[in-house]
Formats: sequence, C-alpha cells, structure tokens
Amino acid sequence: MAGQSKVDALPPWGSAVAGSAGAVLANALVYPLDIVKTRLQVQIKRSPASAAINPAHDEHYTSTVDAITKIIKADGIAGLYAGIFGSLIGVASTNFAYFYWYTIVRTLYLSYRKINTPPGTAVELSLGAVAGAIAQLFTIPIAVVTTRQQTVSKHERKGLIATGREVIDSEDGWTGLWRGMKASLVLVVNPAITYGAYQRLKDRLYPGKKNLRPHEAFILGSISKALATLATQPLIVAKVGLQSKPPPSRNGKPFKSFIEVMNYIVEHEGLFGLFKGIGPQIMKGLLVQGFLMMAKERIELSFILLFRYVRQVRAEKLQKLAAYAAEKARQGGPVLVK
Repeated sequence: MAGQSKVDALPPWGSAVAGSAGAVLANALVYPLDIVKTRLQVQIKRSPASAAINPAHDEHYTSTVDAITKIIKADGIAGLYAGIFGSLIGVASTNFAYFYWYTIVRTLYLSYRKINTPPGTAVELSLGAVAGAIAQLFTIPIAVVTTRQQTVSKHERKGLIATGREVIDSEDGWTGLWRGMKASLVLVVNPAITYGAYQRLKDRLYPGKKNLRPHEAFILGSISKALATLATQPLIVAKVGLQSKPPPSRNGKPFKSFIEVMNYIVEHEGLFGLFKGIGPQIMKGLLVQGFLMMAKERIELSFILLFRYVRQVRAEKLQKLAAYAAEKARQGGPVLVK
C-alpha cells in the first residue's frame, strides 16, 4: 500500500474509530493485567529502613502471579475483571478523543509545512502531547471511577454510577471526578512518546509505507510503549495513588498532588517504590499497544478500501447518468433525472 494517494487518507473520525476499536479489543484481552498492576501500584508497604508506622492493610501482593492467585482466591475469576465495563468505556472514549485530535493536529501541522519530509521526533512528541491533553480533559472522570472500582475489596465494590456518586460525595465534591488531572496532563508525555516513537520507527523502518502488516504494527507498537512506560512509571504510580482511596494511615485524607503521593511512597517504600508494578505495567503495555496498533492498521485499511469502493460505485452511477443524459440529448428528448 506504499503507493496510496492522499485521497486514501482517512478523515479524523475514521482514525478515531479505528484507534478506539483497537484499544477496546486489546484492553479486553489483557484486562486482568490491568487489575494486577493497579493493585500493585496502590498498595503501600514499609521500607526496611523506614521508622514510620506500616500503613499496609488488607491483602498485599509480592508479584504478578501472587496477585492473580490471591485475587482469584478472594473474589473468584470475576475479581480479575472488576470494573471492566467502566474501564472499556474509558479506553474507548480516551482513544477516540486522542486519535481524533492527533489526526487533526498532525494534519494541520503538515498542511502548513513547506518541506515534504516526516516531522522530527520533538515535533511528533509535541503533537502527541497536545492531542493527549485535549483528550484527558474529557475522559479523566471515567479513569477515576474505574481506578476506585479496581482497588476496593469485593464487598466494597459498587457499580459505575454508584462509585461516581461516592466520589462526588467525598470532601472534593464534583472536582473529585477530576482527581489526578495535573498528573494526567503531565502523563500525556506517555502516549506522546508512544505514538511519537511509533511514527518515527515506522518512517525509518518502513519509509513511504501507509499500512503495515499485522506483525510489523505489533512489534513497533510494543517497542514504543515499552520506552514510554519506562520513562513515565513514577508518574503512573502517583496518578493511581491520587485516584484510589487513601491508605488507612492517612485516616481518609486524600492526597492533594502527585508530588505528595511520590513523597509518601518514597518515605514508606524507598525510591524503588515509584516503580512498583512495572512488570505487569510493561507486559500489559506491550500486549495492549501491540494489539492496538495491529488492529488499528487493519481497521484503517478496511475503511480505506470501503471508501474506495463507495467512490467507485458513485463514479459508476454518475458515469451511467451522464451517458443516459447524453443519449437523451442526442434523441432530442427531455432528460429526466430520478
């Protein structure tokens, strides 16, 4: 498909639908890893060198396998899918908004450029950051509710609407639905790095190729997400801490900023606490991003082929209509268009 013309370029909504559909499929496949990494990131354990009171409570996990085993023992298999409905709604809306705005922002940028070369790494990161920031403004409440559902016990867990009301009834009020907004805006560098790296790798390894093969998209998506996760893991952990229930040692007092969360984690767990849950985080990221980009490339190609077919059918109808009009004109009769 290297020879595709600009006519084959998808409109923003086409890329948005392809991206959100791919994201929902990918996240549904690996959702248990999302539960595990969230549980690992929200738990607080005391560092051996810390003199503070141990804030650990309820069940604690030592590894991904340990977390899966204990979650199944406590809540059954269904425990690995707690909050999946809200999560997939969030995934669909976030990715739709991201790819929609990313396509618009990148297209506008390319239309004003005078040189016909791929954008540099810094530009790709900036375009991704702008699109990510716009998307976060509209979709963070769903992330807050989903995180609450994932981090409470089976007996405390409520439905999507009830959990949202619980957040609103807390001391933060309606603004509680936007908890972690600053951290989320900072974390737009994660998808920015992911899609910036993906685009750069694609331009370098497959120059001029519009649609990649499934395995090519999977590999590039996995590599780009791994790089982004390693760079932003401390912020991811801090964001989860902001959006979940505060640990018992804080007596229900929520964190006010991601810096406060990070200081608390370092105090009780040391610097490595900022990287807790990185194993399932990277594993989830590799699989999700790989499946996402693979599905997105296929869906976009299907849209392009569908649009091309529609244009062809339309052109054939117009050609037949023109031929019919010409024939009537030659016969001297009136031309009737139905």
